[in-house]
Amino acid sequence: MRWLAKEMDTYLQAKEYVDTAIVPLIPINWQEEIKSTVAMGEFISIISSELERQFQGRVIEFPPFTYLKSEKDSKMERLKSWEKELKENEINHIIFITSDFEWEQVKQDLTETLIWLPSIPLEHMDQKHKIDVIEGQIKQLIPFLTNKWQNR
Repeated sequence: MRWLAKEMDTYLQAKEYVDTAIVPLIPINWQEEIKSTVAMGEFISIISSELERQFQGRVIEFPPFTYLKSEKDSKMERLKSWEKELKENEINHIIFITSDFEWEQVKQDLTETLIWLPSIPLEHMDQKHKIDVIEGQIKQLIPFLTNKWQNR
């Protein structure tokens, strides 16, 4: 399910089956590397949406957690408050997904799963190649998620 009012009716009727949140972590940087920062966000947004589509009925795709690249401690504090809020409201699994390598360096400070994927620039690819690239990424993530569910 996606973060849409019409899909929340479905969630409220079947919330005992929806136990996983997908939260894309999207950086914002307006000073330097603007284009690569935007490309990171675009890539992770597409991956998150495709994961939601693959596991519809089991996961909910939350709106992106956006932050300024210049933020330091405050972004981790804010993310931990998201983690706490979701856990307190019966979300058993939280998957944070990002292309920002800075999160990889602090993921041990989170209690939930962080997946870092290197950003693949999609802007100059034809549609068929884009689909192939995204499907390849999703095929690698599917076993990870199913294994996570089986081990809890």
